[in-house]
Amino acid sequence: GLDVFSAPRLAGAREAVAGTDATVTELPLAYAEGDAARLAARWRPLGLDAVFAYNDEYAMLLMRALQDEGLDVPGDTAVIGADDLMLGRLLRPRLSTVHLELPAGRDLAALVDRAVHDPGAAPERHKVLGATVVHRESS
Repeated sequence: GLDVFSAPRLAGAREAVAGTDATVTELPLAYAEGDAARLAARWRPLGLDAVFAYNDEYAMLLMRALQDEGLDVPGDTAVIGADDLMLGRLLRPRLSTVHLELPAGRDLAALVDRAVHDPGAAPERHKVLGATVVHRESS
C-alpha cells in the first residue's frame, strides 16, 4: 500500500546512481521482524553492500536484523533511511537518513486562501519538497 510513496523514492535512488558503477536492486520487505530476519539471512549471498530503505523505520528494522545475522553496519553493509526520525539518532550506529523538507500546513493554507480570494493573481512558484542526506554512522 506504500507504492505511491515508495516508487518515487526508488526512482530517486536509481537516478542518484545513474552514470556510476552502482546498481539498485529492489527488495520488497514487509514491516515485520520475521520478514526482516529472512531478508538478512539472504544478505551475504545477495552480495549487497548498502541499503536505502523506504523510511527510517524500515531501515532500523532491517539494520537490527542484519546485525542479528552477524553483519557489521556499516562495515559490511551501509544503511540509510528517510524521514530523519529522532529514534534513528539514538541507535548504535546512528542511522544515516534523508531529511525531507515538507511545506508547513499554514503555508499550504495561505496558498489556497490566495488562490480562492484572488484567482486572477500572478502565479507563484514555491519549492514544495527538498531533500538533504544526513550522514551519520550507519553509512
